[in-house]
Amino acid sequence: MKALNRQNVSASTYPERIIQFGEGNFLRAFVDWIVWNMNKKADFNSSIVVVQPIENGMVDMLNDQDCLYHLNLQGLDKGKQVDSIELIDVISRGLNPYTQFDEYMKLAENPEMRFVVSNTTEAGIAFDPACKLDDAPAKSYPGKLTQLLFHRFKTFNGAADKGLHIIPCELIFHNGTELKKCIEQYIELWNLGADFKAWFETACGVYCTLVDRIVPGYPRDTINEILEKVQVEDKLVVKAEIFHLWVIEAPESLAKEFPADKAGLNVLFVPSDKPYHDRKVNLMNGPHTVLSPVGYLSGLDTVREIVEDEVTGKFVQKAMFEELLSTLDLPEKELAEYGESVVERFRNPFVKHFVTSIMLNSFPKFKTRDLPGLKIYLERKGELPAALTLGLAGIITYYKGGKRGDVEIVPNDDKAIVDLLAELWKTNDVAAVAKGVLGAEFIWDEDLNKVPGLTEKITGYLASIQEKGMLETVKGII
Repeated sequence: MKALNRQNVSASTYPERIIQFGEGNFLRAFVDWIVWNMNKKADFNSSIVVVQPIENGMVDMLNDQDCLYHLNLQGLDKGKQVDSIELIDVISRGLNPYTQFDEYMKLAENPEMRFVVSNTTEAGIAFDPACKLDDAPAKSYPGKLTQLLFHRFKTFNGAADKGLHIIPCELIFHNGTELKKCIEQYIELWNLGADFKAWFETACGVYCTLVDRIVPGYPRDTINEILEKVQVEDKLVVKAEIFHLWVIEAPESLAKEFPADKAGLNVLFVPSDKPYHDRKVNLMNGPHTVLSPVGYLSGLDTVREIVEDEVTGKFVQKAMFEELLSTLDLPEKELAEYGESVVERFRNPFVKHFVTSIMLNSFPKFKTRDLPGLKIYLERKGELPAALTLGLAGIITYYKGGKRGDVEIVPNDDKAIVDLLAELWKTNDVAAVAKGVLGAEFIWDEDLNKVPGLTEKITGYLASIQEKGMLETVKGII
């Protein structure tokens, strides 16, 4: 099979206008695919220079393939199965700033450069006071970026039209705000001056974003079939679901420069990304957290099985559409459409999403994803949401351990939480278990026994699960 390079396949070349920190699966399946679409459909005419954010990375693999790779999108689109393979040709080159620092800094000298995107993991947006301006390069991502921005400022004498749009994709709330704070700290630490600080504040934009696409990564199970179809040796094939959403908290002027709407893409420029963050947490992450223990203790193993089951599927619908949806403040029609798209994603026949992986650290997940909705529902409706409350009882029961059939149940969470649950379950008193878990302030930062009716409700569900089993308990609320 022939090698994948620009001699063996037809690929386009575009001006370098985007700097991308990160070469991993997510950016290649999300941002780079979006740019590819804008080039094809909206005459965006831009290529990406990938910068390796850590010393050991994958830019050599990218360069070995002339920065070409295939993207395999799979999923359901309005009930219809989609399984496509496209050659992505928007990356021009990859740089390792640890061995090519001068080449990295020259990116700042390109007058056409306009955008910076990144995904350096949640830990990447952090201020490291050990970084110095004359490091080659600074260790932290914000440090590297500040070095680049300062060089650009000096190269173009502070020209207002040479600022950069900085669009982080790290999975933390207020990612843009946090990145901007780090850059400001380096400006202060390195004494870069008031003029540079003013240029950064006025000529550059750092935007908060929300990204949403499931990217399983390299498709080991189907790679031979894919290579047979494309007829080239591709070591960087990446698989992703077809759904995508990129919410960018930025002015409309950025939308004109980044014409995703003209390419028919699900990229939104909004005054605030918080409602969309809340929507994702409540209607995707929240249901995940409660459907997992309920489905698993009902004898099911994957998200798809749980959603398509006659009983547990109704539980998921109740948690999403009757309970969590009613706690959000976006238009109901928009929320319902998003909820239906989430259900379709849960039913993706190409992805086996085992719920035991979702149940890692279930208590902290419930605290951030479901507890706020539980409280808002109680406040608005005057009663506790049955599905969310049963979901919490399911988590508590799962952490009892024991066996499901012949399979050992092994909860995976903070040791203090696992130890607490083990001690409480030794009492064989579901009321004591409920009271003890809800009163554990080191988990919740409060005493949840003070939430009206919650202790009694959890106690009742725990008793029912012990006596009748989870499936019969679920039938009782749907």
